[in-house]
Amino acid sequence: MSINCMRTLIEQANETSPEKVALIDSNSQLRYSELFVKVNQVAHYLSELELKKGARIGIYSHKNNSQVIAILAILSTDYIFVPISRLLKPEQVEHIIKDCGIECIITDKNKLKNIDEISYTGTVITYESTERDIVSFEEIYKCCTKKYTCNISGHTNAAITYSFGSSGFPKGIVITHRNLIDSARVVSQYLDIKEDDVISGILPFILDYGINQICCSIYKRATLAIHSLLLASDFFNHVLNHKVTIIPLMPIHITQMFDDETFRIPNPKLLSHVRKITSSGGKITNKMIHDIETNYPNAQFYSMHGLTEAFRSTYLDPNQLKIRPESIGKPIPDVEIYIINENGQECKPREIGELIHRGGYIYKGYWNAKTETDKLYKSIKVLEKVVDLEGDLTDEIVVCSGDYVYKDEEGYIYFVSRKDDMIKSRGFRISPYEIESVVNNNIPHIKDCAVFSIDNEKIEEEIVMVYSASKEIPKNEILFELKKHLPNHMIPAMIVYKENLPLTSPSQGKVDKEAIKKVVLEIL
Repeated sequence: MSINCMRTLIEQANETSPEKVALIDSNSQLRYSELFVKVNQVAHYLSELELKKGARIGIYSHKNNSQVIAILAILSTDYIFVPISRLLKPEQVEHIIKDCGIECIITDKNKLKNIDEISYTGTVITYESTERDIVSFEEIYKCCTKKYTCNISGHTNAAITYSFGSSGFPKGIVITHRNLIDSARVVSQYLDIKEDDVISGILPFILDYGINQICCSIYKRATLAIHSLLLASDFFNHVLNHKVTIIPLMPIHITQMFDDETFRIPNPKLLSHVRKITSSGGKITNKMIHDIETNYPNAQFYSMHGLTEAFRSTYLDPNQLKIRPESIGKPIPDVEIYIINENGQECKPREIGELIHRGGYIYKGYWNAKTETDKLYKSIKVLEKVVDLEGDLTDEIVVCSGDYVYKDEEGYIYFVSRKDDMIKSRGFRISPYEIESVVNNNIPHIKDCAVFSIDNEKIEEEIVMVYSASKEIPKNEILFELKKHLPNHMIPAMIVYKENLPLTSPSQGKVDKEAIKKVVLEIL
């Protein structure tokens, strides 16, 4: 058995900490010994399906202890785990099933209707017993009692994750068992996770950030407390009742936590047991930092930056948060970050270039999508003007992220824009991210905003800003504030109010600029 697979961690946790609580959800809790038994039972049943090695098994369900058991059971076989967000509609679920050829789906009773709509012909397993002729976990726990053993290699494929973006159907990214273990090791190290920590399982287990919470908790024999964020008041009850010490979040969660005026936020003294809070997947504003510091007095706040093609690139040390809140930090351990210009040369301080990720945590590539993989995964030769490659093997792969960033004089990195998002207007290259940051930090009544461009023959591209708020704000007030912080060539020519902005995915909370752009073009 490889030391670089989740199966080894599960076995070790069972041996060393059998009585330690591993999982908590709204209905039950499981010790590591109990978790191990249930994972073995489900893994044994899956192995008897006699699917070919590397067959894909999807999980399409609500989040609870059973979902984690299902994930760990698949990772205890030579099959591949494919998470499917419970928020996806049948058409999107069907795309994922067909794209990677899912042969078995594990689900709950509530999602059976959606599976029926796409006429899925593969094997279906449910958590709960139903009136239909479908095997359930309840039956597996009663019938599968044989000893289960397996042998898994760290280099083999473990998961394929799908992220729905702003346009079209997505491609899956392939993650190995070694990737999962390495990400657990590095995060546990720089967050200093301990065995007595309780990690909030608020993130969905559909992308690497969420899956990492499972991996970290088992790696350190900590406790994972599963929670679905529906109401902010419920989240605070979760933190208090389960004595949560580590909270992984996305920026959308911080907004939801503190902008809901229908309840009272607990006294900060009651939240003093929280040690660490992390955020990834979007822009952190000054208001978010203030709200976290005010309400979690003893928590260190880590702002992080990751890539679809690699687990994580950078994090900002909490001690630097007040000094340079706009920075995405420095490389995490075992990663080298280079910023190169269009000529392949290393950028000087404050010069904008593309972020190149070298070293650890790089995923294998896109599933069945060689063109997309080749576009982003490049030979180390792209750094030949920056790194001395004498004697090196040039088949090493780096990720050309497509992120435009720059470094300051002390080596701290700042995100500017995605390469495809940059606006060209009046001879200037303009970052929509920079304009959005000014809005987020200086106009508190605005909830969300999106900045993009539309074609204008006279000036190349025209800057458009669309925002949401509880009510429309006079355009002159917005322009007055923007002109305090931005040069004239960065002031939006068009400002549009919408009560709510569409999201690419509710679980990610990212504004769907392509959808907004279509609406704007229709009204012109």
